[in-house]
Amino acid sequence: MYDVVTIGSATIDAFVESDAADIVSVSTKHASTDFMAFPYGAKVEIDGFRTAVGGGGLNAAANLAHLGLNTSAVFKIGDDFLGKNIKHRVNSSGVDISNIIESEDETTGFSIILLSFEGNRTVLAHRGTNGTIKESEINFDAVKNSKWLYIAPLNGQSGAVLDKLAMFAEENNVNVAINPGSSSLKKGLKYFEKILATAEVVVMNKEEASLVTKIEVRPDTKTESFSSEVIHPDIKAMLDKLKSTDAKVVIITDGKHGVYAYDGKKYYRCPEFPAKVVSTLGAGDALSSTFMAALDYTNWNIEKSLMLASVNAASVVSNFGAQEGFLTFEEMEKQLKEAPAFRVETV
Repeated sequence: MYDVVTIGSATIDAFVESDAADIVSVSTKHASTDFMAFPYGAKVEIDGFRTAVGGGGLNAAANLAHLGLNTSAVFKIGDDFLGKNIKHRVNSSGVDISNIIESEDETTGFSIILLSFEGNRTVLAHRGTNGTIKESEINFDAVKNSKWLYIAPLNGQSGAVLDKLAMFAEENNVNVAINPGSSSLKKGLKYFEKILATAEVVVMNKEEASLVTKIEVRPDTKTESFSSEVIHPDIKAMLDKLKSTDAKVVIITDGKHGVYAYDGKKYYRCPEFPAKVVSTLGAGDALSSTFMAALDYTNWNIEKSLMLASVNAASVVSNFGAQEGFLTFEEMEKQLKEAPAFRVETV
């Protein structure tokens, strides 16, 4: 029996560092967007290059195994150099690979990650086999014999297995943590209502929450300011709408502004744990999977679980790869003791 089975993408990530990238901000009356820009038609020198294993499903699996959970990962790879590399690296991380799916005629997914001087990134992603997972290829017995099912973003045709997985877990009393991802969320909240209702934990970032709830976060103006409030009223509205699906705990991540959560009784705001940002890739995977594991570790203490998750995510962003910097619970506890001012606010 497994503590957790994860399902999601598996990729080889190629990290490209270039200080030549400009960050261009474009603002409208209601929103602003940042773009990473290179001179059009130019030959741009890069300052660093390296590869690593990544993907939402694998990042979560590696973190959970590092936390001591008996973890198996469901992902799909091709019979190619990239697939063999992923399989070897995942197996060496302590994650069970007996439930992986291998295809002889498809290519393994990969990503090119462009890193800015600020530590943020733009990802150029090729789905490959990640977008072709079929229901018939999944070992549902492994899910049935697990305490938790962690569902990372499923893209392309793979999204079609989402409702079946969630319902199967519900019917077999398996706890569900889900990070749906923007591709699936474009279908709207109505599509996800039944799926989210099966979940103990639902995690998405602010942009994804806005996409699925159709709620925009209003900026401060000369006549209206929200900066004095613990949680922006539009964030609260998003949490309310997501919680209306009957998920046990809903979480919205907001980068440097921290994490928000709602369990139907209290709203929580956990600030970002202090860290020197090297790369933000994998931070969301670390936070959501750590929070899920921390619920059992703390006997469902949401406040403490948010703090632990924030510490582990901060450690990940302090390192280059999405699977570097993972901490144990003991190491997270030690860092929290050394930062007594770090607290969660509740409303």
